[in-house]
Amino acid sequence: MQFGVLGSGIIGLTTALELQQQFPTAQVSIIADRFNEDTVSYVAAGIFRPGTSFMGPTQEITQQWMTDAFNYWDELRRSKESALAGVCQLSGYIFSRTTPSIVRNHFIEQLLPVYRRATEDELKLCHGGWKYGSFFTTCLTESRLFLPYATKKFLENGGQVLRQHVSNFFDVPQNFDVLLNCTGMGAKELCNDQHLVPIRGQVLKVRAPWIKTAFYGDLDTYVLPGFETVTLGGCRQYDSYNTEWCKYDSMAIKERCYDLLPSLKKAEIVRECVGLRPHRSVVRVEPELITNAQGRRLKLVHNYGHGGYGVTTAPGTAKYAVKVVRDMLAGNSKL
Repeated sequence: MQFGVLGSGIIGLTTALELQQQFPTAQVSIIADRFNEDTVSYVAAGIFRPGTSFMGPTQEITQQWMTDAFNYWDELRRSKESALAGVCQLSGYIFSRTTPSIVRNHFIEQLLPVYRRATEDELKLCHGGWKYGSFFTTCLTESRLFLPYATKKFLENGGQVLRQHVSNFFDVPQNFDVLLNCTGMGAKELCNDQHLVPIRGQVLKVRAPWIKTAFYGDLDTYVLPGFETVTLGGCRQYDSYNTEWCKYDSMAIKERCYDLLPSLKKAEIVRECVGLRPHRSVVRVEPELITNAQGRRLKLVHNYGHGGYGVTTAPGTAKYAVKVVRDMLAGNSKL
């Protein structure tokens, strides 16, 4: 059995590892032209906190993705490889002046070990006159560590990596039984998918070792401590393809984060990063059978469109995608 995985970001790597686990005798190849720091995953802050509008094909399937993903990250966090993999436990607050619904999250309130209403004293922890708040304990995955860790594990399991740009699904070698499409924004052209839209994000990575807790405020403001740096964000610019750093976004992020936690003013800025989140109103994880002009047929399983929640949900959608592969090979898929 031969499987090809297009894309080497967090979605592609978790999918490739899941394939190796479920099909231990199969040959799995990752095909990509960008790796590690050249992927959008590398920029991600990586906190397990999905957006409440995140949606798979059904509510039940979406919740299963969340449960499977959290269990994966939490199990890795508890393992002796947690530091190598870049996974740790993190607690934090989400505050709002607008409405109590902003600080609620139906996906994770019953899933995380702690998710509770913030006390009146806790609402005063940060500047801003906050009216509503929640405290939660979750996992954080530092992609800068996890991507090379997962790649090493994939190779140790006998996986192959092919560096190749793919502009057509039929560009890939012909020996794959199933090809899995984990190309993120690349799927827009590969699949001619008009539902896939970039949401531009920009963050600052700063050195602030005294920050041990995550904080979210209104207007997409967040402070997320990682292994070596703290991520300050952010912005969500719909349908923007601008991959250049913008000084005005940087100024706005600093102003909001410094207002939230004034001690950040003395933090050294290590780097500024930009990424285009591959957003789709319904994340696409489904099979497809395609045929080219020469009559060659190809079995595909798509797994893309996670927006800003790729790190959060990757292990969950990977597990589901590999189940779709198994159904496809057994002739049970709805094609």
